[in-house]
Amino acid sequence: MSVVAAVHRDDTHRLSKRRVEQIRLRAGWGVEGDAHAGGTVAHLSRVRRDPTAPNLRQLHLLAGELLDELLERGFEVAAGNLGENITTRGLDLLAVPTGTRLRLGADAMIDVTGLRNPCPQLDRFQSGLQRAVVDRAPDGTLVRRAGIMAVVVRDGTVRVGDAIEVTLPDPPHQPLQPV
Repeated sequence: MSVVAAVHRDDTHRLSKRRVEQIRLRAGWGVEGDAHAGGTVAHLSRVRRDPTAPNLRQLHLLAGELLDELLERGFEVAAGNLGENITTRGLDLLAVPTGTRLRLGADAMIDVTGLRNPCPQLDRFQSGLQRAVVDRAPDGTLVRRAGIMAVVVRDGTVRVGDAIEVTLPDPPHQPLQPV
């Protein structure tokens, strides 16, 4: 079973987010009270490029299993440290195709837009962390493991322990790309 392991938000633009009891998602906006919420881009680097671009990064999800792996490799990380709003358990986030719909808890609904591109902020948090969340597939292509991004399509409150229900888009499925 796939579940929400932790939820986070922060009203300032920094990498790590505060762990909270619950977050409120708003359709077309993101997480209430989070600096990265909004209908147009809210990540500072993207605002500088084009402040009118749609915000395809309203919500960041990260697998708790990745945090476990990083801890085993000697990194000091905890849920929320890598900027995610939702830490999950039991769901292979990187395997879902673009457009996958996730129901979080009773009401909230999100659509997966793509991959988070691991950025240099990770190394400022802890040396070597950016490289630790990047791999190479057998064919040599880059594998980004720093989580996925989504937009909110239905309002709802998300709490620790909430179930995550996955609905795949109609085929043909498009693999996740950085957004």
